[in-house]
Amino acid sequence: MKILVTGGAGFIGSAVVRLAVSRGHEVVNLDALTYAACLENVAPVADSPNYSFEQADIRDRAALDRIFAAHKPDAVMHLAAESHVDRSIDGPGDFIETNITGTFNMLEAARKYWLEAGKPERFRFHHISTDEVFGSLPNDPSVQFTETTSYDPRSPYSASKAASDHLVNAWAETYGLPVVLTNCSNNYGPYHFPEKLVPVVILRALAGESIPVYGAGENIRDWLYVEDHADALLLVLEKGQLGRSYNIGGENEAKNIDIVKTICSILNEKRPKNHDYAEQITFVTDRPGHDMRYAIDPTRISEELGWHPSVTLEEGLEKTVQWYLDNEEWWRALQNRDGVGERLGKTA
Repeated sequence: MKILVTGGAGFIGSAVVRLAVSRGHEVVNLDALTYAACLENVAPVADSPNYSFEQADIRDRAALDRIFAAHKPDAVMHLAAESHVDRSIDGPGDFIETNITGTFNMLEAARKYWLEAGKPERFRFHHISTDEVFGSLPNDPSVQFTETTSYDPRSPYSASKAASDHLVNAWAETYGLPVVLTNCSNNYGPYHFPEKLVPVVILRALAGESIPVYGAGENIRDWLYVEDHADALLLVLEKGQLGRSYNIGGENEAKNIDIVKTICSILNEKRPKNHDYAEQITFVTDRPGHDMRYAIDPTRISEELGWHPSVTLEEGLEKTVQWYLDNEEWWRALQNRDGVGERLGKTA
């Protein structure tokens, strides 16, 4: 199968690219190479004859039409998006343009290609989204997000992703475009750009700097190891029912403060200092509109497709910390990029 992956130089996208190429798929990586992208993320497969790269912006419809015509993909995995909630608070415009208008352009370019190719039965448009579109859950383990949970986005980021989800479903209903859609929980793992919680904690701890925790750190997330997520995404692409959505979660709920303390404990063992890394934890003013809890009910993907996460939170955090310790050259090169290391999203 030839797969066009948008955002393939980003965190989740690059995991998909690496896994797809390793499984023998042809992959076309379409990426604009914005601040959070890094071609080093796909270096392990970049020399493969099954890999090719197109630098293009999903807001550029002419470029999309050219790429579809040149590569003739069997499927699209649409991951390109602005994804950092804090940045969406400071500058929502980029999120509207990329996540909404960009997805519209992708849908229209895919529809044009699909129609001109004679509506090939094999073609799929897989839109990858987030559980943040569902809003916030109460602190009750019996309540989780399902595929039928009503949308209730609370940030410019989640609102833009909710809009993109609705566009994808509308193009399926109105035009018959063959689509599948997935909503995932919080990802973590290798190649995570150093502006999200897990890499920020690791790198600030190593630097001897304060480790910022929003509010009291009581916010709960369901944590999904990125390579497990990539495996689930390819499975949905290949075997998911058309027109259907699938929630993908790690079945690993944890409070933010517990994630931070666990990382500190791992670092105490792997890179000991003359103090406990947890002493660097500092509680800071919470983010505006910070959702209290996300949790995925994975029943549909489990029962219909037989997928289950393979990496526990403890295993995944240990592997992630070790990866950052082993790949200092990778993250050092990103330290001077726009906004890295700064507190963003303070605007009320």
